[in-house]
Amino acid sequence: MMTNASQPLKGFALILVTISLSLATFMQMLDSTISNVAIPTISGFLGASTDEGTWVITSFGVANAISIPITGRLAQRFGERRLFLSSVSLFALASLCCGMSDSLGTLIFCRVIQGLVAGPLIPLSQSLLMRNYPPEKRNLALALWSMTVIIAPIFGPIIGGYICDNYHWSWIFLINVPIGILVVFLTAFMLKGRETPTEPVKINYIALSLLVIGVGSLQIMLDKGKDLDWFNSTTIIVLAAIAVIGIITLIIWEATNDNPIIDLSLFRSRNFSIGVLCIACSYLIYAGAIVLMPQLLQTVYEYTSVSAGLAYAPVGIMPLLIAPLIGRYGNNIDMRILVTFSFIMYAVCFYWRAITFNLGLDFTWMVIPQFLQGFAVACFFLPLTTISLSGLAPEKFAAATSLSNFFRTLSGSIGTTITMTLWSRRESFHHAQLTESITPFNPQSVGLFSKLQGMGFSQQQIAAYINDQITQQSLLMSANDIFYMSAHIFLVLTLLVWFAKPPFKSASVG
Repeated sequence: MMTNASQPLKGFALILVTISLSLATFMQMLDSTISNVAIPTISGFLGASTDEGTWVITSFGVANAISIPITGRLAQRFGERRLFLSSVSLFALASLCCGMSDSLGTLIFCRVIQGLVAGPLIPLSQSLLMRNYPPEKRNLALALWSMTVIIAPIFGPIIGGYICDNYHWSWIFLINVPIGILVVFLTAFMLKGRETPTEPVKINYIALSLLVIGVGSLQIMLDKGKDLDWFNSTTIIVLAAIAVIGIITLIIWEATNDNPIIDLSLFRSRNFSIGVLCIACSYLIYAGAIVLMPQLLQTVYEYTSVSAGLAYAPVGIMPLLIAPLIGRYGNNIDMRILVTFSFIMYAVCFYWRAITFNLGLDFTWMVIPQFLQGFAVACFFLPLTTISLSGLAPEKFAAATSLSNFFRTLSGSIGTTITMTLWSRRESFHHAQLTESITPFNPQSVGLFSKLQGMGFSQQQIAAYINDQITQQSLLMSANDIFYMSAHIFLVLTLLVWFAKPPFKSASVG
């Protein structure tokens, strides 16, 4: 028989809980991208180089990646509600300390703390929503939650750029404080007396140490690989070796230990394995595009950081309209059909960019594929999350969502790194090819030289102008290569999702 604490919420209380938990997700996801455009501003203000300033991003990512997988065990030990409230409170406090930092070292230290306490926010907000919604409305809960995951990373660079242009950089972090206070107040009040069962779980410190060493080394390697020229750097080679040894040892230890810190038994569920694999592979491309598109618009098309963000923002329009409908009526649709439609739409949009993007492209044609991609995004997070959680008991939700979000976060880092490395290397390849055509035997290049000389350009100015044009074209051609590759990967993923097995409904509570 259900107790009052385990019964689903209804009416206005359910609305307030949904708003509160979604705000926590929005705050954490926003913070993962809002500082990206502010690094030059922060570095200059604190008297550091831009390379040193990137540790503001790296430190948060490393700490966050480490803390996400242990959320399930911590929730068993302390309770989901109590752990969530503690995480939000400490996140707001760490954000306040970040905003008050007067040196780069202090800021990086505060960002590490912020990343560590942020780990439980997304998986627990997801798990608490699932627990407090009626089983037949959980798809709606996931739809409302997924909108925050989609929109926050898109608006992060826009808000960050606007703050840097008009206010002090510290507001990038201080903006979290009032949001955190509101979330704590609403969650503590609306979920009072609804704590999840706890048990005296012992923390496996050997597994935790291996997790810190393996995942921390991998995250630092991914963040710093491009700057250090990858495996031409001794530092990257050492980090890669430590990461491989640490992660393999962790998997062996966890698979044979009676008290694992990561519940690997979840992968015995076919749907969880397929769902997580699809989320990881697709988010790898999605996260890479989130970073590539604004940089492409700023570097090649000379957009400002705010206007580049606005050009990318239409991708969030359709999810706002469609996700609630999918959540409401999704039980009547095979989730694999929605995911297939999503992946095909992703492929179409990436092909569109690869074919149409040129140096003369205007704002309207830049925005149209972004708008259409919103259909793909709307049918992406919710169905895959539903597939991965289908058949799991409620007590597995926290562990499952934390593990799923860990792979999503890690794949996002890998995707960003691969995308930016490919963009740089393909640019060098195309630059070398285009430069070979600038010879005295090419009538077009001879004509361009003559035209520029007639306009009063010196030889040095002509060389600089042509090199700049070649660089712009090379960057665009490199981006188009990535768009083509991304489209092909999404088409392959449409086959993978059909290995999942219906029905796609989570176990009922009680």
